[in-house]
Amino acid sequence: MSYRPYQHIERRKSRQIHVGNVAVGGDAPITVQTMTNTPTTDIAGTIAQIKRCERAGVDIVRVSCPDRDSALALKEIVRGVDVPVVADIHFHYKRAIEAAESGAACLRINPGNIGSPERVREVVKAARDHGCSMRIGVNAGSLDKHLLEKYGEPNPEALVESALEHAKILQDHDFHEFKISVKASDVFMAVAAYQQLADVCDHPLHIGITEAGGKRTGTVKSAIGLGNLLWAGVGDTVRVSLSAEPEEEVFVGWELLKALGLRHRGVKIISCPSCARQGFDVIDTVTRLEQRLSHIETPLTLSILGCVVNGPGEALMTDIGVTGGGAGRHMVYNAGKTDHTVGVDGMIDHIVELVEKKAAVLQAEIDAAKAATAKQAAE
Repeated sequence: MSYRPYQHIERRKSRQIHVGNVAVGGDAPITVQTMTNTPTTDIAGTIAQIKRCERAGVDIVRVSCPDRDSALALKEIVRGVDVPVVADIHFHYKRAIEAAESGAACLRINPGNIGSPERVREVVKAARDHGCSMRIGVNAGSLDKHLLEKYGEPNPEALVESALEHAKILQDHDFHEFKISVKASDVFMAVAAYQQLADVCDHPLHIGITEAGGKRTGTVKSAIGLGNLLWAGVGDTVRVSLSAEPEEEVFVGWELLKALGLRHRGVKIISCPSCARQGFDVIDTVTRLEQRLSHIETPLTLSILGCVVNGPGEALMTDIGVTGGGAGRHMVYNAGKTDHTVGVDGMIDHIVELVEKKAAVLQAEIDAAKAATAKQAAE
């Protein structure tokens, strides 16, 4: 009941490509990506990590292929997961061919770095033969020597020029199924590069602040940089780079999109920072609810407020709300209306049960609406 943003974001118009069965660009939803950090040759460990990311809501997962064994391991990894896999390739063209043959949905590669025109042709042929798209991944930390000599140091202009040079190589081979990233660890440089690139091409853009740092620092930097880009309508797929487990990147990516009203998934908790007025331990309650409700995919809102100052007002705008009250009894709201009270004992279990029931009802409504739309389209 609270999913209509006050401001509609008009997205940049980009051409659409596909990463496996996932559309990127055009009018497709902005997708959330992450990258595994297990040795790719540890097939079971890599699949298990991707599965955790799938439960967190990931749309696309990237896997590094630094050697032949890793590229060949993709065969089993791709079969063991439900999301498309991007093969991360650097320099060696044979790894790209092997990855394409192994079932990778996309190759992350800079065509200008893999050698002779003949090698580029071989990689493009492998991608085309096996239905792979590509991502041109330009990074401020690894710019081509001639661009560093021209500009003196990494800057937005150098990143954009590098991206367009690599793009031209693919276009000259009549290959257009690619997206581009121009990442930097400096927020201002990254944002400026993406803004400039968005103005001069219609390729779908994979946005990210690279090497952003640990969970806290990286989340803040990514929120500033990616938030600015997304708010301006720039970005077709997003990867939050954190020195943390991949599923944490997925959680943060989704929160960014949800905060901007660009996508909706799972329970959105509105909660107060707590103070001396709180009728129950808000921080502990929210922490436990985030864990207990992480399995829910249906979009709905839950307000958890410690007292009656803002609680009733927030509850009016959420699907379910809990407001701290006196004498150990707390008011529960359903669809913005007072419904019943609950004590501290068993409150977490009670809220989880209410949310699960509400999610089931809402999902049934969503499914019915989709079925009706499909039927109408068929007629």
